[in-house]
Amino acid sequence: MADTKRRQSFEQGHQRKLLVVVDETPEVESALIFAAHRIRRTGGKLVLLYVIEPQEFQHWMGVKELMRAEARERIEAHFGVFAKWMRDKLNVNPELIIREGDPVAEILSQVREDPEVGVLVLGAGTDRSGPGPLVTQLTKSAGSL
Repeated sequence: MADTKRRQSFEQGHQRKLLVVVDETPEVESALIFAAHRIRRTGGKLVLLYVIEPQEFQHWMGVKELMRAEARERIEAHFGVFAKWMRDKLNVNPELIIREGDPVAEILSQVREDPEVGVLVLGAGTDRSGPGPLVTQLTKSAGSL
């Protein structure tokens, strides 16, 4: 059995966190708006998780590092826009977490490592092809949390 930490999000002295996975899909905006309003109404902490996926250019270290730096800059710029809107409109101050690796593995690791995460928020697609690959893969892994 996997080593899991007991959720502490509702215990005294702890703060429930809503973890929003931010990617470049159109659905992410709805997930961010939902989570920000939910935190405003119910309290807690809003955490935005960005995952930088491994690049194809593993053998070119200079290119790999440049792409990683550009990805971080883009993430920080996007986070700045989202965070400003949340602070100005809803009085919600989100936290930024950036991880690198396979998105599903990194999301599951973040949830396992932070016992205050009480809710995972994902943007799901609404077209006929299904909710999207990330939601589908995480649903298959949900029992391991």
